[in-house]
Amino acid sequence: MPIREDVVMGEGVVIPQPELVNLFGCTIGESSMIGPFVEVQSGVVIGKRCRIQSHSSICSGVVLADDVFVGHGVMFTNDRYPKATNDDGSRVGPTDWEMEETTVGSRSTIGSGSVILPGVTIGSNVM
Repeated sequence: MPIREDVVMGEGVVIPQPELVNLFGCTIGESSMIGPFVEVQSGVVIGKRCRIQSHSSICSGVVLADDVFVGHGVMFTNDRYPKATNDDGSRVGPTDWEMEETTVGSRSTIGSGSVILPGVTIGSNVM
């Protein structure tokens, strides 16, 4: 599993098992920790001192402020109406859907197994 060259990592980022993560074009703030079997997609911004537990997926359009905890198996989504094909049967392409951004405020906790729907803003100090 790759950590692409276009990933920007702050000082002190901890990835205990880098061979078990997928990181693509994201920014990870200093002193954050990324657990195994985590995927972070292009354009995601993870703040300082965040902790992302195993088996979580953070899709494009997500911004985590500083000190956010993401539990095990958390899934962020960014498409309100996902589909595989268009009405004419053609495969959905990059211009056939609308990404909705999601923001999580500082010092918030996302519990294990949560699914975060697109287009929401979670405030600071929220559990």
